[in-house]
Amino acid sequence: MSYIKDTLFALSESFASGRVNDAAKLASEELSKYCDVIKSDQNMSFYGVLKGKSDYTIMLDAHIDEVAFTVTNIDENGFLTVAAAGGIDLRTLPAKQVMIHGKEKIIGVFISTPPHLADEEPDLSDLSKIKIDTCLGKKAKDLISVGDIVTYYAKPVSLLGTRVAGKSFDDRAGVVVLLELARRLKDRELDPNVVFSIVDGEELGMRGAVPQTFSISPDEAVAVDVTFAISPDVSENDGGYLGEGCMIGVSPVLSRSISNRLVSIAFDNNVPYQSEIMGGKTGTDSDVISLSGCGVKTGLVSIPLRNMHTDCEVIDIKDIESTCDILERYILSGGDTVD
Repeated sequence: MSYIKDTLFALSESFASGRVNDAAKLASEELSKYCDVIKSDQNMSFYGVLKGKSDYTIMLDAHIDEVAFTVTNIDENGFLTVAAAGGIDLRTLPAKQVMIHGKEKIIGVFISTPPHLADEEPDLSDLSKIKIDTCLGKKAKDLISVGDIVTYYAKPVSLLGTRVAGKSFDDRAGVVVLLELARRLKDRELDPNVVFSIVDGEELGMRGAVPQTFSISPDEAVAVDVTFAISPDVSENDGGYLGEGCMIGVSPVLSRSISNRLVSIAFDNNVPYQSEIMGGKTGTDSDVISLSGCGVKTGLVSIPLRNMHTDCEVIDIKDIESTCDILERYILSGGDTVD
């Protein structure tokens, strides 16, 4: 568990959106310890390969990017106007700390009007009205430019037991799964080739997975992402329980044979898992991976997460472990090649 948690925390504290690629660099360096890493034409996408005995290739996918903002205006008092780069819940922004990636890294904060001075509820429906305070005054324009990236700024923390909270666990948790699997499989005898695909741009329309999958041209793929965890505002029909195992996706757009095999492996090996039933698209890279080239049979395994797309996402490390345990056995058994 120490490797998983330590790596997750290191990735969470780093940044990856647009031209900012600290997390991608860290993940690429870590992956290179276990396999040959190949850079993609995409800005932050890359993949590593473990060679097997056969010509059959299994691709595992996770995305490294995070939701963020883009600076659209800087006023004379150092207040920034930003646009969303990904799905942002505007209700959570007032008083949140952010990192502005200008000529140097600058910590700012979304303004929160004190209730003593507010005549009415603040308008949180328009991002352009929720300014970021840089505290730099006129100097802000010397250090920050229109088009610069702004990301959440938060330190990951340990909670009770194996639960943790932090930013960008969507989808650094999936990236950690790929890194842990590469570490486990490095010296194992493999039948299929295994490609660990870490992509950019999922939060902006799954842009990284499209060219990367086309380049790799796998025989099958499994995307590893996060999904909703049950909380007071999330029902059992919409999510899974923290700490009760990863969620194996079942959907018309996913390969039913891969889903069934993942479930069978989890059941036979007494590895905890949950089912995630979807009526159509999954909202993950698996949607576009399955359409790449002539089509790729694709599965999905997701890690339950609370407070998605905020700076205090909550997951249980045990769910990452169950994801790794199932996928390790899946790969060692040959993937979806066994009747």
